[in-house]
Amino acid sequence: MTLKILEVEANLLPQYATIPIAFRVESIFQVELVGQGLGGIQLREAKVAPYIKDYDALPDGGPLEWPKQFDVRNWGILMAEEAGKYVGGAVVAFNTNGVNMLEGRSDLAVLWDIRVRPEIRGRGIGKALFHASADWARPRGCRQLKVETQNVNVAACRFYASQGCELGAIHRYGYAAHPQVRHEAMLLWYLTL
Repeated sequence: MTLKILEVEANLLPQYATIPIAFRVESIFQVELVGQGLGGIQLREAKVAPYIKDYDALPDGGPLEWPKQFDVRNWGILMAEEAGKYVGGAVVAFNTNGVNMLEGRSDLAVLWDIRVRPEIRGRGIGKALFHASADWARPRGCRQLKVETQNVNVAACRFYASQGCELGAIHRYGYAAHPQVRHEAMLLWYLTL
């Protein structure tokens, strides 16, 4: 089968939303301070009782909510198509007021979302979408692509590292104001473009 990555308009976000983003958590990266943090921070993988994490199930989460919260006209919405079916997608936020992840920078894009149908994960579709996202950001003058994930998404952390991203920040209390996920740590990855 031939995989095609297409840039689409925001009116296809309902189709994008049909691609599940949920994943099974079996281990997490525990964030451990060395010498109260003066000696650095260490991530140690630890097994946990398995559970399902679904970002779309969180309040104000999911692709259908994004246009209600932000002006998505400057966003890149990419869909992976195979045999006439959407099998994955990625969204890149760029130059958008109110998106704190952009840090007020005009040379930064954020990989807002990336997803692949669960039954075909591990076939390189995520990698193709990640690279297409970087390719989308470059001609817009972006020098970096930023990605947020959590310490409960070990597979995503490994994926971003394997794609050349560097861990730029660990925010242990990044979700303290959100009761459903306050136990998670925010990990911010950066890819130099």
